[in-house]
Amino acid sequence: MQLLHRGDVGPAVAEIRNTLAALGLLPAPNGRPDPATYDAAVEHAVRVFQQQRGLITDGVVGPATYRALTDARWRLGDRSLAFLVSKPVSGDDVFALQERLLELGYDAGRPDGIFGHETEQALRSFQRDYGLNPDGICGPGTLRALRQLAPKVRGGRPVFLREQEKVRRAGPRLRGKRIVIDPGHGGADRGVCVGGVSEADVVWDLARRLEGRMIATGMEALISRGPNASPPDAERAAFANEAGADMFLSLHTDGNASPLAQGVASFHFGTGNGTTSTVGEALAGFLQREIVARTGMRDCRTHPKTWEVLRLTRMPAVRIEIGYLTNADDRRRLLDPGFRDIVAEGLLVAIKRLYLLGKDDQPTGTFTFNDLLRHELARAEGA
Repeated sequence: MQLLHRGDVGPAVAEIRNTLAALGLLPAPNGRPDPATYDAAVEHAVRVFQQQRGLITDGVVGPATYRALTDARWRLGDRSLAFLVSKPVSGDDVFALQERLLELGYDAGRPDGIFGHETEQALRSFQRDYGLNPDGICGPGTLRALRQLAPKVRGGRPVFLREQEKVRRAGPRLRGKRIVIDPGHGGADRGVCVGGVSEADVVWDLARRLEGRMIATGMEALISRGPNASPPDAERAAFANEAGADMFLSLHTDGNASPLAQGVASFHFGTGNGTTSTVGEALAGFLQREIVARTGMRDCRTHPKTWEVLRLTRMPAVRIEIGYLTNADDRRRLLDPGFRDIVAEGLLVAIKRLYLLGKDDQPTGTFTFNDLLRHELARAEGA
């Protein structure tokens, strides 16, 4: 779809206004102002909605915001829900179903609002246990049963122990781990560009440096795109899912209208209301702390987001924004190959820390690549 922003008019804008009004973010259209106009009130309401949903708060309705608005229209019980391979069903009703199944002790995977295979299997298990036809369809009968039962889990994070157990079972060694490295943008999409320097080129070089270090440890490193390609985020996530990756790491730099904006920030899947990828959140924290400790860059912290590369991946996924090309100091450092080596080492060490689970660890910023290789060798000899 085309981008919708302040000043636009037409039926598409009227649809957005009606949806925002139904969500209680905008007064119902009454003819004044023109209900088909994208005015300041609509822009503000869109920003509020984007902030609530973990989207970029730019006040513009693009594909991601439009999908989120469409999903927000649905409440559990409005329609029957089932797994459709060709066009998966998504919406707030699916999210509510996933959370309900998790509360009842059924593994529906990470609640992401998409009715996938894990959700279907969890629903079938529930139906079977409750004496219903295990058809994997959430219709009126199944919905009544879901509402009648008391949850087995209240509060906390129902997915937490399962995600932690997967990491524990994977073991502390990096050898054999399959990681997808996702350098942002590419091809005709150069990302942030300043003075002949493009984000796409910087993160491609960083990805190759990280790939080399990963291979040296025995890891299987896969890069999500070629140097002249820029697949959509959904395709990047699908690539990682099809590869059966253990982890997904998306590399970006940032830009801002203010040349004073600078620093590093990390993002993991999360809705902002408590639903999160717990291992993704932990990984984001390790990545953030390592890069800040090693480079002295401004700490812009970790944040939950619902971006497609975080929401659609089936493994822990983090997007890290390493510096602002629009900031003179960050840009100077990013252009230094030695600095990119430091960042690549920090990223790899952060991944190692995740798998160590706090054992045989060292203070943040002090674990070197050579230490890591010795650790891997010692583990191999002790196996």
